[in-house]
Amino acid sequence: MDLDGKFGLGTLLQHYGEEEKVLGAVVAPIFQNSLFLFDEVEDLTEAIVKHPAGPPYHYSRIGNPTVEIAEKKIAMLEGTEACKVTGCGMGAISNAVMSCLKAGSHVVTLDTVYGPVKHLLSVYMARFGVEVTYVTGLCTDEFISAIRPETSLIYLESPSSILFRIQDVAAIAKVARERGITTVIDNTYNTPLHFQPHALGIDLVCHSATKYLGGHSDVTAGAICGTREMMDKITRNEINFLGNILAPFPAWLLTRGIRTLALRLKQHEQTANTVAAWLEAHPAVARVHHLGLPSYPQRELYKKMFTGSGGLFSFEPKVQDEAKLREVCNRLRIFGRGISWGGFESLVVLLKTAPIDYDKPKFVIRLFTGLEDPQDLIADLEQALSF
Repeated sequence: MDLDGKFGLGTLLQHYGEEEKVLGAVVAPIFQNSLFLFDEVEDLTEAIVKHPAGPPYHYSRIGNPTVEIAEKKIAMLEGTEACKVTGCGMGAISNAVMSCLKAGSHVVTLDTVYGPVKHLLSVYMARFGVEVTYVTGLCTDEFISAIRPETSLIYLESPSSILFRIQDVAAIAKVARERGITTVIDNTYNTPLHFQPHALGIDLVCHSATKYLGGHSDVTAGAICGTREMMDKITRNEINFLGNILAPFPAWLLTRGIRTLALRLKQHEQTANTVAAWLEAHPAVARVHHLGLPSYPQRELYKKMFTGSGGLFSFEPKVQDEAKLREVCNRLRIFGRGISWGGFESLVVLLKTAPIDYDKPKFVIRLFTGLEDPQDLIADLEQALSF
């Protein structure tokens, strides 16, 4: 099949990167091999020096044809020149972040950034003299004011974890480019179907492909997307030295998941909007944090940047008693108690958040709405919220 012309998203999700059918197989085979052989030693040497990730492939630690299919599809979706998939989302984020930092670097990021990322920046990278400034991200001027001469990275999540706050990505990227600062964003929540930050000037886009891209809760994976030059550099350094490449079989599962992404994401969005609207009217709920609600505080910026929302959101119960909120979560029958999301199943987790602009920490219940019937999820929440 020739995909040089213009095709719709559904067609590209099914066939892009898989135009060549190996022995006529409709599903690409799994190249479950660690190395690749060459007829001449000169060809092997050239592959290592000139083609770090292949083709021609030479070592599956940094490049493999099964893995490359997933990479081609994700790069196509993000509108970037290249992509590398990794063993997990934090692997992708760590590789991207470390490619931007050196001893003494300074980072600007969000106070509600994903917990492991905050630990990576504030604790792990502190051993190399890296310093971090946290901002709410609600105003671009916060980022500008936080920039120092040694700032080498602005790390974004739009929306951010737990409270789902968004940033004016284009404005921040413009300032960063003018000052020679690299920008990295976690686009897991949106997927490239709802948001393409690279087109707005973001340098590196990361995903926990364990979530929506995989979609079946049966694979852990991550992805980094960017220009060919930046991705070749990351491949030769972080990917090569830290050994975090995705193996062929999980890459094959990831490709399988990507094929149904558009269908699943639409259902997740519709269900979340229905459930969140019901929760917003519930007497036990103080506030719902969900991009898809008309009452979302940053609604205009949301409509400017995104084409849709997702299945992940949180709400603040009026009762802030931890024991009672644990009981609420434990009474849920359909929602499973688990920390990941993006698969077929609905999930719940009780979290405590303390952003800069809150006068005191608050408990929030984070929900992910899976592919179950939304009315069943509402009934489950209704019985659990009966204090």
